[in-house]
Amino acid sequence: MKYVKQILIILGIALAGEFLRALIPLPIPGSIYGLIILFFLLFRKILKPEQIQDVGKLLIDLMPLMFIPAGAGLMEDWQAFYPLLFPASFITVVSTLAVTAVSAATTRFFRHRRERRII
Repeated sequence: MKYVKQILIILGIALAGEFLRALIPLPIPGSIYGLIILFFLLFRKILKPEQIQDVGKLLIDLMPLMFIPAGAGLMEDWQAFYPLLFPASFITVVSTLAVTAVSAATTRFFRHRRERRII
């Protein structure tokens, strides 16, 4: 019964996100609205993490299974994606390096700032 209650809470929040998507004329998916609602409820302590924790862990454990159909579809239509292999690989490498560089610079900035404050 605990799992049913928790899944109903999560589904209710997801449904509220879909309603917001229908009401607000912005190109934002309903799932993002749902995440914002969930964040707000948790941040304001209206919803406690323990109230959805068990089902949340279960859904995270099941998440890899959701990628199997997409992966099978990619393998089936490999010829259509082959021309995109080099551009996608290039973009992946460049964006990974950019994120790494920005993260390093940000960390260095805040460490330097903290060390100046301590001394």
